Amino acid sequence: MSTVKPNTLVEYSVKDGVAWLEMNDPPANAYSYQMMRDLDEGILKARFDDDVHVIVLTGAGTKFFSAGANINMLGSVTPRFKYYFCLHANETLCRLESTPKLVIAAINGHAVGGGLEVALAADLRVAWKSTGEGARPPTIGLPEVHLGVLPGTGGTQRAARLLGKAKAIEMMVTGKNFGLDEARSFGLLTDVVEKPSLEEFRAEVQRYAKEFTPPARAPRAVGAIKLAVQSGAEMALESGLALERELQQQLFLSEDAKEGISAHLAKRKPSFSGK
Repeated sequence: MSTVKPNTLVEYSVKDGVAWLEMNDPPANAYSYQMMRDLDEGILKARFDDDVHVIVLTGAGTKFFSAGANINMLGSVTPRFKYYFCLHANETLCRLESTPKLVIAAINGHAVGGGLEVALAADLRVAWKSTGEGARPPTIGLPEVHLGVLPGTGGTQRAARLLGKAKAIEMMVTGKNFGLDEARSFGLLTDVVEKPSLEEFRAEVQRYAKEFTPPARAPRAVGAIKLAVQSGAEMALESGLALERELQQQLFLSEDAKEGISAHLAKRKPSFSGK
């Protein structure tokens, strides 16, 4: 595993084609403008690294994925700063969402408010339920209404697109926090992993992420599928179909497409290279 730039609010490391971005400001991993800048830098680093095929976003420790925006920081800055802080956070998460590499949120603890909004910008959300003695299951929710504000880091838009308008509105106007199993039942989480320790959870996420890297999977196809869905869903159907055709044509020119088709005809397992 290679690790760069220590003493940052977002630790960046790469292992076997999987880039890990860890929000690291215990105990709650609440994000500030500086954390978002560090996250932005990590996203760009993973985007430009041809050896990275999957991005995993997680939090430090065992209690919080992230508790959202740093309330102490918000209480000490001007309204103008708050506006630009929200704008930059939105831009950062849009960059994560539009990066043509699969993004998995490894939710290692409570993900509430802005913390859940960060996770909503990922493509898949996998949460840890500790089976260790005395473990208290984390909660998931968008409780900003209790502060007299709304989810302002993309929550109103991404929750509606993921869950449908009625469920998203109910979730946000009640400000209710959900347990992991309930959150999974209505589609907020992709999976819940039961493991005794954080290390075992991360190992399971790494194993899962590796399923989308060469030689098992063609990462360019995975990235194109993501772009077709993320961008195409915001377009009229005909425009979305045009995007799909263009992405498909690019894939037809790839070595992985040739390998996939050849393997299918030869009735053998394909071995993808990421090219």
